[in-house]
Amino acid sequence: MGVRIRQAETEDREQVVRLLDEAFHHDPVSGWVFPDEAHRRAVHGKFLGVFVDVTLAEGRIDLLEDGTAVALWLPVPAGAPAEEDTTPALMRATADPDNERAELVGRLTGAIHPHDRAHEYLLMIGVSPDRQGEGIGAALIADVLERCDRDGVPAYLEASSARSRRLYERLGFTFMGATVELPDGPSMWPMWREPQVG
Repeated sequence: MGVRIRQAETEDREQVVRLLDEAFHHDPVSGWVFPDEAHRRAVHGKFLGVFVDVTLAEGRIDLLEDGTAVALWLPVPAGAPAEEDTTPALMRATADPDNERAELVGRLTGAIHPHDRAHEYLLMIGVSPDRQGEGIGAALIADVLERCDRDGVPAYLEASSARSRRLYERLGFTFMGATVELPDGPSMWPMWREPQVG
């Protein structure tokens, strides 16, 4: 599938946040973090905006030119981080200070994130709800995965639904064997992709 992709810049922030907000509004993890739908509508974009800001500063955001899909990528170096990751606390403080789940989800995924090898981290990929299931998400991340293959770099992500897990398996990711279990909530599947040759 031929898609036209550009790298998002700071001026695209609000468009990216809106797209992620729409794409993840009914996601199982978002529903667990913000169980009340009206409240989720009010704060979900602020929560996702933290991811966007971190990625604009430290990684790359690929955006389909028609604005229907976006992928957030972070390069992760080998070795344990030198400092504690403050992003989960920032997510809670920015979006919903009284909601410990807004921080806990980041703490739990951060605790299992592999650091033994440098890799590309697909932090999030969002597709507009009316375009989901058409293959544009896979097409959006194909360029980065091809670069990973060419450069011998693995990739990592956490799938937030069984449906997305199946998509990532088709792209060469494999489940790492232990889920992230959100208390009284859904599972997340850490997945790793070795660079593929030929």
